[in-house]
Amino acid sequence: MAGSILWYTHVTMKNMNIYQYPIEKLRVQPVGLIVAFAVMATLAAECTCDEEDEERDRSKALRYKIAALVSILVASAIGVCLPLLGKVIPALSPEKDIFFIIKAFAAGVILSTGFIHVLPDAFENLTSPCLNEHPWGDFPFTGFVAMCTAMGTLMVDTYATAYFQNHYSKRAPAQVESQTTPDVENEEHTHVHAHASHSHAHGHISFDQSSELLRHRVISQVLELGIIVHSVIIGISLGASESPKTIRPLVAALTFHQFFEGMGLGSCITQANFKSLSITIMGLFFALTTPVGIGIGLGISNVYDENSPTALIFEGIFNAASAGILIYMALVDLLAADFMNPRMQKNGRLQLGSNISLLLGAGCMSLIAKWA
Repeated sequence: MAGSILWYTHVTMKNMNIYQYPIEKLRVQPVGLIVAFAVMATLAAECTCDEEDEERDRSKALRYKIAALVSILVASAIGVCLPLLGKVIPALSPEKDIFFIIKAFAAGVILSTGFIHVLPDAFENLTSPCLNEHPWGDFPFTGFVAMCTAMGTLMVDTYATAYFQNHYSKRAPAQVESQTTPDVENEEHTHVHAHASHSHAHGHISFDQSSELLRHRVISQVLELGIIVHSVIIGISLGASESPKTIRPLVAALTFHQFFEGMGLGSCITQANFKSLSITIMGLFFALTTPVGIGIGLGISNVYDENSPTALIFEGIFNAASAGILIYMALVDLLAADFMNPRMQKNGRLQLGSNISLLLGAGCMSLIAKWA
């Protein structure tokens, strides 16, 4: 080790042209030389791809992993189902002001997850000394992947919404023409039935209402995609770890994170007004993704090396992609859509409550980064 440090110091000094400095200048700057040697020695010591010397205890780590699996599964299920109870609990209905406040808190958690938790992990993965200098050291791939993913999400968001709007606008006139209106009484009955079922079958939902419904459906599906990508990665990392000291703080952090991410996703699903089967499938996918990731991590824990170039590149790229999706969705589709809503613009108390809720959600999730 000492020999490698001396060799690294020699090469670094040669590259810095230290050997070409006049000897008088080196004598005048002994403090600078000491600092330079200390920095180079530190860099040499950190530039290692060996497994970290952690307190490894497989049996104790397994107990924490099982606790994490159960805790995250329950928290995810409760979080995603809570907004869906709006039909049973009037206080949780999307028409209530409290719905906006809860959704703002969940959006703050998602935004903080993207900026504070996922993006720094991606930077750490793709700038690791275990990767080759070329091309990973020559270009900021993390920011590039996150930017491209955010733009890609915008494109998917735009084209999917335009496609469904065009499809509906072509189908709606035919439905209106084929509809019979024998008398006013039947027309009123049909109108009430259409609003009660929230369907397109009777053609009484306006184009604006239909467009808004389609937007919520696209938002909920794209948001779930971004959450699932991130959840699989963190699940595998947790399941593959054998250090109780690493896993312990992650249990509480991921439980909190999954609960409020689930609330944000559940709020979007509620506003999208999917059928019961679609709601069940989307809820199950979200609730099971991280536990499945933990199970995969448990299965590959004997062969998984988090410092291998393959693992670093895979985790880094997918974390960066997930961060781009989460940041875009939190800012554009969750926060901007609600904060620019005329209902909130006309209600000062709702604006204040939503802003405070947003700051609390982002702040709490950011504070958790101190431990996990």
